[in-house]
Amino acid sequence: MTNNIGSNWLLLRGLSREAAHWGDFPMLLQNGLKAQVHTLDLSGTGCFYQHTSPNRIEAITARLRQQALADGLLEQPLTLLAYSLGGMVAWEWMKTYPEDINGAVLLNTSFANLSPFYQRLRWQSYCQFFSLILKSNPYQREAAIIKLVSNRPDSEGKTTAAWADIQQQRPVSLPNTLHQIIAAANYRPNAQKPTQPLLLLNSQQDRLVASACSTAIQTRWQLELATHPWAGHDLSLDDPLWAVEKVKQWSARLGVRIP
Repeated sequence: MTNNIGSNWLLLRGLSREAAHWGDFPMLLQNGLKAQVHTLDLSGTGCFYQHTSPNRIEAITARLRQQALADGLLEQPLTLLAYSLGGMVAWEWMKTYPEDINGAVLLNTSFANLSPFYQRLRWQSYCQFFSLILKSNPYQREAAIIKLVSNRPDSEGKTTAAWADIQQQRPVSLPNTLHQIIAAANYRPNAQKPTQPLLLLNSQQDRLVASACSTAIQTRWQLELATHPWAGHDLSLDDPLWAVEKVKQWSARLGVRIP
């Protein structure tokens, strides 16, 4: 299953986010690994924003796989890099269709059967999280999201404007956001460990999801974990070069030769 690992990447974003929210990260990863890097939107977001999102991770995964097949992305096995809710989708994909996936890197994700709800959504962020969902002004909403998920002071301004533009062009509906919240809140994978190589990345200063959630996954299945000391929940926004370097180091340990 490790054959060709790291040569054909697919990136998955999290709750109510789309591929455009990766910013420059796909290009940085592609340049760092000298590999193909693809992105796909989950149902209800991005180019599928007018679709209804399922409210179960299993159904979100099945629909995403259908799109990957239609786009020709499964002609060779994929290596996934997935963030938050996307990490749950990646885990389900690895377990349900193991022939599709030869490895994965999961960023700041969590499972309901391993971590309590007040860690999966830190209690300190409850008011801020639920108030931003109801904001109607795209700029104000995205500014509030960035303040919650990023610990870089320079993330505001240009990033807020870009994210507000994304929301105006392809708005994620409140029902779809709620469907994804329900899906994430109820995702409880079974005890079987995926057979593919896995790397966990988390942020020690994540103010949305406690870093202990990734630690719980690492402890349960004895997986490799690297922790960033200061980044927020959106690790690829705060320190993309650190994330790329950790992926490169992990790939090298698996025997991947990067030109």
